[in-house]
Amino acid sequence: MMSRIKIAPRTKSGSGMLHTTLPDDYSELFTEADAVIRALTAALPRTTLAYQQLISDSALDAHWNMANYTTVMKLNYNDHGPIHARVTCAYAMKMMSLLVPAGVPWDVIESGVGDLDDAYLVVLMGILMHDIGNALHRTNHEAMGVILAQRILQRVLPGIYPDIEQQTLIGDFISSTIQSHDMSPLPLLMEGALVAVADGCDMTKGRARTPFDLGKLDIHAVSALSIEEVDIKPGRVLPVEIDVSMSNSAGIFQVEQTLVRKLNQTRLRQHVTVRARTVHPGGQDKRIIDVLELREGRLTPVT
Repeated sequence: MMSRIKIAPRTKSGSGMLHTTLPDDYSELFTEADAVIRALTAALPRTTLAYQQLISDSALDAHWNMANYTTVMKLNYNDHGPIHARVTCAYAMKMMSLLVPAGVPWDVIESGVGDLDDAYLVVLMGILMHDIGNALHRTNHEAMGVILAQRILQRVLPGIYPDIEQQTLIGDFISSTIQSHDMSPLPLLMEGALVAVADGCDMTKGRARTPFDLGKLDIHAVSALSIEEVDIKPGRVLPVEIDVSMSNSAGIFQVEQTLVRKLNQTRLRQHVTVRARTVHPGGQDKRIIDVLELREGRLTPVT
């Protein structure tokens, strides 16, 4: 059955359907992220199978869209549904492709539960489902996400892992990454650390996890709107460099609060660095705000 709550570039109407509105260019983000994920997991049969199973799972699609309904429509947050899931997954796969050749230890392998394909699978499944707990409420969404993920894991994992013990252990690894993605509790697994940091990378043009409302002009909104691009590339010293391009130096606040905060609390800080730079033509910061007026108790931009 088709999910009744859909996130679309433009608001649509239809019997029994609920919609939220997202910018038109989000569909391009969706397509690009999907292509990156497929390319970087093509040589990993179990991870590839898991991705195909998840993106065609009607229940997961429903959770993604309900998560969007509660966060976008009820809380005035940015999207936390299928686009966010794929964008953060693409970031995670990019980072993992650079961390693996550098010999970074993965807990799935170190524990003897699986091999590299299984480590990729844990990261991929964990990050695709990390925010589905928002379907119930933003408060305690990490733990709620673990609960909602169980039925999906019970459907998907048996077709990939015939051994019940390994199937259970892989499910535990995935659940751990979901529970720790927002740093409460802190990730104990390297796979969980990667899910948390990749989640923090989705902050381009206001897509940061820090809640903001464009009608509420504060440092969160101004900083979020200053982030132009986030790029994952080979580091000059460490294996991975997260390169953040900003149109205004106010973006530093977003980088600090959204990304660096997570990175500094995980073991990935030994392998990943962040570089933030302003890229506005002429070397001048782009103006984010022109004129504000106090209207109904709130500073509001005016023309």
